[in-house]
Amino acid sequence: MSKLTRRDFLKSALAGTAAAAAAGVLGGSVFAAETEAEGAYIPGTYSASADGISSKVTVTMTFSETAITEVTVDASGETASIGAAAAEELQNQLMDLQGSEIDGVSGATITSVAVKKAAASCIAQAKGEAVVEVKQLDEGSEEDWLGVEPDIDEASIADTWETDILIVGAGNGGMCAAAYAAKNKLNFRVIEQNDVVQDTRHWYGAIDSSAAKAAGAEPVNRKRLLSEISRYASGKCDQRVVRVWIEESAAMHDFVSGILENEPYNYKCDFTAGEEARWPDSEESSVYLYPEEEHNYRASESEYGLDRNQVFQEVVEQAGYSIDFGYSLVKLEKDGNRVTGVIAQKVEDGSFVRINAAKGVLLACGGYPGNPYMMEQLDPLGTSVTTACSFSPSDKGMGIRAAVWAGASLDKEPAPMLFDRGLVAPGVDSGYVDSPNSFGGKAFPGTVRQYNPGTQPFLKVNRRGERFTNESSPYNDTSYASANQPGHVYAQIHDANYFEDITRFHTIGCSAQSRNIPDYMKNMLEQYVEQGLIFKADTLEDLADQLGFDAEAKETFLKTVERYNELYDKQSDDDFGKMAIRLSEIRTAPFYGLWLGASLLTTEQGIAINEKTQALDADRNPIEGLYVTGDMSGSFFANNYPCLMAGIACGRTLTFAIKAIKQMGGLE
Repeated sequence: MSKLTRRDFLKSALAGTAAAAAAGVLGGSVFAAETEAEGAYIPGTYSASADGISSKVTVTMTFSETAITEVTVDASGETASIGAAAAEELQNQLMDLQGSEIDGVSGATITSVAVKKAAASCIAQAKGEAVVEVKQLDEGSEEDWLGVEPDIDEASIADTWETDILIVGAGNGGMCAAAYAAKNKLNFRVIEQNDVVQDTRHWYGAIDSSAAKAAGAEPVNRKRLLSEISRYASGKCDQRVVRVWIEESAAMHDFVSGILENEPYNYKCDFTAGEEARWPDSEESSVYLYPEEEHNYRASESEYGLDRNQVFQEVVEQAGYSIDFGYSLVKLEKDGNRVTGVIAQKVEDGSFVRINAAKGVLLACGGYPGNPYMMEQLDPLGTSVTTACSFSPSDKGMGIRAAVWAGASLDKEPAPMLFDRGLVAPGVDSGYVDSPNSFGGKAFPGTVRQYNPGTQPFLKVNRRGERFTNESSPYNDTSYASANQPGHVYAQIHDANYFEDITRFHTIGCSAQSRNIPDYMKNMLEQYVEQGLIFKADTLEDLADQLGFDAEAKETFLKTVERYNELYDKQSDDDFGKMAIRLSEIRTAPFYGLWLGASLLTTEQGIAINEKTQALDADRNPIEGLYVTGDMSGSFFANNYPCLMAGIACGRTLTFAIKAIKQMGGLE
């Protein structure tokens, strides 16, 4: 095996599918092909496990005195098309290399890292070396998501680091903050519990940016936008905090574009606004107002080929800084009401380090979608309608818990980011199922992270064959409506003319991929028909049978389709008020049907902050030295995420990350 440069290896990862990319963005150290030092093994079979993308990954290795003779990788709990599919290749790499420092599989980074760690443990056992077990801290419980703040013995703190600014988390917020701090030559450190920078959320929203002006976009009505965001949150947001994003996101874009659009990266901003980003007008239905502007830098369209977070990592490292990977947040430390730093744990061996931060700590640790305890207790409704997940499994709410232990106030309302794309087999209900290898012993049942065309406003029916909602809505509306339906799932139905339909529907945001990418939906239909998750039939009667409708439900289903065709012919949805432009007939074979629930991307219920991004206590006083950004920051969203404002969450994250660094660095 030849060694890969860091940049070439990272670029190769982008050749994978979008779903594979969502499993974990590559970064950090290169997996170099390097054989373990030769030495006598103790013959026998040894096993070890490590955390993968959604489950424990187990490696079992058999040794003779001089060689590894057999390897088994069990990644069956990982995403079927990503980590689980990579198991055989990872197994072969371990055997071929006769060691643990494998290259890994592009697009399955987190699973690859887990295999590497577990294999190294097996080899250590076979050499008779002591294997240090990482001390497990309180993870919460089914009765108490918060758990107890750990009391760390001073004797167990192996090291102390000093810095001015500490950034916790190397995701979208953390890496933008780090790049901004590096450009301003501040004294800072970054810790990240994983071995790589985290997934880049490519689309971000910014208001009246230089890209908007260059495209000739009309200035945004900021007063109306502020009111619309507040209305969507039922007034439960802090409009002063929202206004920070509206007023300062253009400067954030200038910073990001100043890096990405210049040498050596030369990325082009894909800017979307105007008619392409507008909800269709209709006299029959109220128009959704989302006067937003979307910015996207596509790594796949650049010769450089790195995602934004990876570019930021290069910026940080080239400025002489580094990211401390493999360190997880344990708790915040305080002196009176001021946060002075953190206690972190080294993932590899469980040892502790104290990190003193003289000017402040920025928490950018993500939400809690990977924590069943928090999901069930903080958002029972969102949990009950979810069938699949597209979140980062590392987002277990540890930053939120640490902040609450330190006296910070958590928003009272959940705000899940639900996408109506959780493809499942017939008979599968929404909600958790038992999954012993997963965190909390539970996981969502779907094997497809997101079936993007699930958002299209085709006919949707419940298990009784009944239509139950206006299908033309923001992403989460149909999912919430399904909470009142059997199993909290529903079937989507369309005919062979689906592409003409979705072109006319003109959905916006990321669902526009179904109409804008050639053969995108066609390829997914073929893929999932083959997997038995989507059903294709020459008659509606046969389709009903394949979808699992029994005798009475089948009869109702056929009558529902007949009624839907009548409404199409009238060009008037007299039953649920869907705009005529989003009606479709179901008459041309082949016919397609599939079952859906919600796919959970992340959560936006976070720590209350002020317009300086400072965490607030229960009395709404700022906690000195503690700043928050990203999915774990609050005061912005409530009820759910305004998904048709494409990129608003990430735009807020990047804007607030810079704001926090300015505050701690004395730059404003």
